[in-house]
Amino acid sequence: MLPDHLAARFPGTLADIEQVVASVERAPSFEAAANALRQDDITLASALRWVRRRVRLVHTVLTIVVSLLPDLCLGCSPTVQVFRTRLACEPVLVPLRHLASVHLQALPRPLGFRSPGERGGGRKCHFQQRMGPDPPA
Repeated sequence: MLPDHLAARFPGTLADIEQVVASVERAPSFEAAANALRQDDITLASALRWVRRRVRLVHTVLTIVVSLLPDLCLGCSPTVQVFRTRLACEPVLVPLRHLASVHLQALPRPLGFRSPGERGGGRKCHFQQRMGPDPPA
């Protein structure tokens, strides 16, 4: 019973997450986008992690949606700007949730409901988390 506008297994709304990703796609760099988006009292490294987490999740979901809906998304690159143009709407994640409603149990967060621990078959490999950049000397 999740309202359509809320992100699944992630804080905030789909529109908020989409706005972050769209800002990053328009910005000249991740650092510039992180500085513009997170002006509270956190380090640049923390802001970059916050931004990259959202961009990675949305681009992963958009890549999956391109393959799930080939008649609608054929030739689309997995970016928010391209999907906004193709579907002629803004924000685009809420309408995508409706279009892919049959597949929501298999789609990852923030659009779908699959838990982060579920992976498709095969051997389970656990890698150490990615490290951020070294602090300045």
